[in-house]
Amino acid sequence: MKDVFVIATNNPGKLREISDILSALGARAVSREEAGISVSPEETGSTFSENALIKARAACKASGLPAIADDSGLCVDALSGAPGVYSARFCEKDHALFLLSKMKGEKNRRAHFECAAACVFPDGEELVAVGRCDGLITEETRGTGGFGYDPVFLDEASGKTFAELPEEKKNKISHRGRAFISLARLLKEKRYADR
Repeated sequence: MKDVFVIATNNPGKLREISDILSALGARAVSREEAGISVSPEETGSTFSENALIKARAACKASGLPAIADDSGLCVDALSGAPGVYSARFCEKDHALFLLSKMKGEKNRRAHFECAAACVFPDGEELVAVGRCDGLITEETRGTGGFGYDPVFLDEASGKTFAELPEEKKNKISHRGRAFISLARLLKEKRYADR
């Protein structure tokens, strides 16, 4: 029988991505609904790793299954790392346009996306992997794909914003993709070695 992991997210894209990773390890992902739980703990952490662990611990406790969760955001050098862990709550309107208004006239456009992916097991074991993607904040929005800050985050290697990149390409280079690839490696080493 396959090991089952509950994925603490409402995002169907994330659920698919993590399902693919777990499937390659011979495990199966289920949504919170499939696991029969409904938890939304307050994210009180000061880092992405702390918030990811808060969500994974709550889902693990409620379901009795190993749980995976992530937390991510944009860190802008000129804004002293803001919006950081408050990326989703930085403003109530269009995140990209609000950020551009904050960056008006700013010469330092360096920024990075960061994601922490956490897995918590019922026996108390916890794994955390972090992924990062460096880039620049553009002067204006570009592209129609993605969400949030994607239209203003420039991937220097491709010369395109995340909103201009095809989803498959973005997922390969993104902070989230890197974090989950690293988490898969940790899971394989820690839990699936010699099986």
